[in-house]
Amino acid sequence: MAFWQLMIIQVVLTALTVLLVLAGFYRWVLRPYLDRKVAELIAEARTIEPKVTSGVKRGVTESLRSLPEATVGESTRQFLRFGSELFENGLSSFLGTAADLQRRSPGGSAEGRESRSDSAR
Repeated sequence: MAFWQLMIIQVVLTALTVLLVLAGFYRWVLRPYLDRKVAELIAEARTIEPKVTSGVKRGVTESLRSLPEATVGESTRQFLRFGSELFENGLSSFLGTAADLQRRSPGGSAEGRESRSDSAR
């Protein structure tokens, strides 16, 4: 055999050997390890939501205990007043009337446009 043929055979055999070793390492070492880690992460993720929920409940309970009664009563009163106004007057009590919207818009009303055009002259 010629030297170049021996070199090609040697390179191909080396590449196949490295590929088989890497494939075996992945199949019998790395893949089972990653499967175990993923299973651990999934199990841990399932326990996070109940922990967060109980933590939030505990935190809200502690913060409500530490607030003075007057603060809680006043906040509740303001919230109820806002809710009743919203219920009685609809969204206009929250967003404003059509006239309020026109005043807040960049174009404004027709009177505002005329006064701007007069001042530009």
